Amino acid sequence: MPAAASRAVITPAVDRFAVGVYDFASFTARFFVELVRPPWHPRAFVEQCMEIGVRSLPLISLTAFVVGFVFTTQSRPSLASFGASSWLPSLITIAIVRALAPLVTALICSGRVGSHIGAELGSMRVTEQIDAMEVSAINPFKYLVFTRTLATTFMIPTLTMFSGIVAMTGSFLNVAAHERTSLPAYVWDGFDQISFLDLWSLLVRAVVFGFTIGIISCYQGYHASGGTRGVGRAANAAVVLSMFAIFIEEALIVQVIGALRGD
Repeated sequence: MPAAASRAVITPAVDRFAVGVYDFASFTARFFVELVRPPWHPRAFVEQCMEIGVRSLPLISLTAFVVGFVFTTQSRPSLASFGASSWLPSLITIAIVRALAPLVTALICSGRVGSHIGAELGSMRVTEQIDAMEVSAINPFKYLVFTRTLATTFMIPTLTMFSGIVAMTGSFLNVAAHERTSLPAYVWDGFDQISFLDLWSLLVRAVVFGFTIGIISCYQGYHASGGTRGVGRAANAAVVLSMFAIFIEEALIVQVIGALRGD
């Protein structure tokens, strides 16, 4: 392909990417502006917390329990080969608190919650419901985007702590069945190596992941176009981009926490 033709193809793509980054940054900045500007629509916020949090509990519970149980099963032979089976509660607890609980919860919610928000707002956009709200002197960003993003930022940490407890429950049942370990002994051994920095890093991860899922999903749905196909594209983009951003943020947070821990 000639150089001129290559530039003709690449330049519009770069321009679209730059415009998209700017639009998303403006969209995110508007959230923080609305954070201090009334009204806050508490009823809509509670409804979104119910949708995001309560209705995600069955899937989160099943996934977390299986993760804890299976990870314990897979880790036992490796530790047993070194005669270190007694370290199993500590290993599992460290893995759950430092990585598995926030990451698994965020990925599950990015699939369930992200697709739901993207499709819901996308449907409202293509059917001109958002435009109708603007004509009716209702701030659609505050009512639709702000409440959903705030709800994900609040509920993902809650779901993360719940999934951590459920995962450790699955691990304990596995350990108790094989090593006859009591619950107090499991908890004592498990949290012996857990520091406040680990707990704070879990909370920070969950808050960042929750905000990321909410703001990306809302952005994709809010700017959907192209009819029903546009709604599908918005839901798909909400899931894919949320997961991609979560992996990038996880890599960065791990580096920061590792530096603070002195690893």
